[in-house]
Amino acid sequence: MDDIVDLVRRSLADATYGEFTDRVDAQAEELRRAIAAGEFDNEAFSVGLEVELYAINSVPEPPEPGEEDDAEDATEQDESALDDDLSGGGGGSSWDGSLEPQSASGGSGASLEPDNETPPPDKLDGAETAGETGDGDDFGPGEGPSLDVDPDSPLAPDDPEDAEPDEPEPAVEAEAESEGEPYMDPEEWEGRLTRLPDVVFEGEANKELGLHNAEINTAPNTFDGAGMEVQTTAVEMHTKQARQQAAKHNCELVLDAMWTIPPEEGGESYLSAHEARDGVVLADNMRQAPRYVALDNEALQHAGGSIDFSVPGYEGSFPTILFESLATSIQPHLQIPDSDAFPSYYNAAIRTLGPLLALSVNSPFLPADFYPEDTDGEWLCANTDHELRIAAFEQSVNTSENPKVRVPRDIDTVEDVVDRVVADDCFGPFLREWLDDSERGSLEDRIWEFDHKRGTYWRWLRCVIGGTPVEGASDDRSLRIEYRPLPTQPHVKDMIGLQALTVGLIRGLVVADHPVTELPWQEAERSFYAAAADGLDADLSWVTVHGERTADHGVIFDEVFRFARLGLEEQELPDARIDEYLDPIEDRYAAGETPSSWKIDRVRAGLDDGLELDAAIAEMQRAYFERSREHHAFAEWL
Repeated sequence: MDDIVDLVRRSLADATYGEFTDRVDAQAEELRRAIAAGEFDNEAFSVGLEVELYAINSVPEPPEPGEEDDAEDATEQDESALDDDLSGGGGGSSWDGSLEPQSASGGSGASLEPDNETPPPDKLDGAETAGETGDGDDFGPGEGPSLDVDPDSPLAPDDPEDAEPDEPEPAVEAEAESEGEPYMDPEEWEGRLTRLPDVVFEGEANKELGLHNAEINTAPNTFDGAGMEVQTTAVEMHTKQARQQAAKHNCELVLDAMWTIPPEEGGESYLSAHEARDGVVLADNMRQAPRYVALDNEALQHAGGSIDFSVPGYEGSFPTILFESLATSIQPHLQIPDSDAFPSYYNAAIRTLGPLLALSVNSPFLPADFYPEDTDGEWLCANTDHELRIAAFEQSVNTSENPKVRVPRDIDTVEDVVDRVVADDCFGPFLREWLDDSERGSLEDRIWEFDHKRGTYWRWLRCVIGGTPVEGASDDRSLRIEYRPLPTQPHVKDMIGLQALTVGLIRGLVVADHPVTELPWQEAERSFYAAAADGLDADLSWVTVHGERTADHGVIFDEVFRFARLGLEEQELPDARIDEYLDPIEDRYAAGETPSSWKIDRVRAGLDDGLELDAAIAEMQRAYFERSREHHAFAEWL
């Protein structure tokens, strides 16, 4: 801990800013030269996905007859029992078997149907890299969904002391390990937020900002039929294995965008607990990675020691940025092989932010104990934002003069994305030699300080320069769009659907030379925040394929789905697979429902039944947990 405090004090020292800035400037100049020389052009498009989850305490298994006092037996379950729990019963699971190769009568490759046995991703044809993600961020340092620290970088916490560095990643164990906790009657289970033990991260899950957070990443694959199937299988398998690992320690990893049932000590207390050591604030429930702590202290200094948070129904302040960890997200990545074309894709993607967020909203409520006892529940249901994640992230770190989290402006050239990072406010600078004094051999090493700063360029859409090589697509010199505003969805099928919709739409708009970029940037920005506030009821703006301005949802979403299909077809995905990816999202649009609107309706129903607001929110959240176990896509809930 003292080492972290020393690093943070060095990071925030005045002399560090000057040296760090000089290095960023020099590295940026080299990047501009290399991009202009075509060194970041590549062979093909590629895609990837990042997924955040949070942990709750597991539903306890009842003891066997005569073994009520045996806590260890009460928590043990074999793999078959675990699969049953994840699926809500036999015959298939929302977490396993949804992406297996089809039977001979159904073609080949990955399927979104939950009927068969999934092979490991690296055993699929054309999937040589799918199982090579390890437990780090496969997109490189500083690219995680929220505050963007690479779990395996020198800035991250050390691995558990008993880990052997040369041993392969441990397999998911066959039996659960008891934590020695007393048996809980299942009827007393509340689904409260809980901290994840470090051992959970020895498998597919990676560490994130909060002790309750986990992250699942896919290795990038070529953007084609085979690559999308590998992506699908990897998300499914990694999610299942991470959930199995957590289940052995009385935890359940949840696919959801914001937790609402607080831990025993209460939501505000959990997010506020901290100590100060030698002038450095250390949040009790934040991962003690030097970068996280430095960013926290930088934001606090700009805010004067506490950070305000204001959304409908709640006004408060926190002594740490940890309230950002209320939110969990998914982030599709799309690598663009032609650097000259990158601005066209980037600017088109900005116009999609509003419609795609409107389809995916999933965080209308804060933890129930945040709301004052006299809060009018009906008023809250009518006035809360459909996507509180947007406010939570923006307000947690937008404490400097120039807001760091916002919708980015259009770009004219790829070099603009380099310039934007250079001009951005500097937060928590580090120098590479503090952590690694080896030669700077790779691109990642040579632009280390630039990439560190780019990791705090928290726009809702941004460019990632460099990354993991993709066979048949690129080396480590690539340009990728990181699409950041989408919330975590209830099911893997929904997340893969949104990934396909996002990358397909961006590709389709450009390949069709769609005039969507004629929509003024200000309208694209307004549409984004309207979607965050009102979901599918938002006042959205769009330019049609004929160049006409429209706010008609029927026209907007017809084009969203039509050009997403065009983009997927352009990448030679079969029609049947395109339907399989997009149908779950089209079905929710046709029903006029999102996960957020479902949550609001459930809370209203609880209020109508006479429940207090906190009880209605908790009942809604437990129903969400149950539905996510019992089904395979959100549209099946409706």
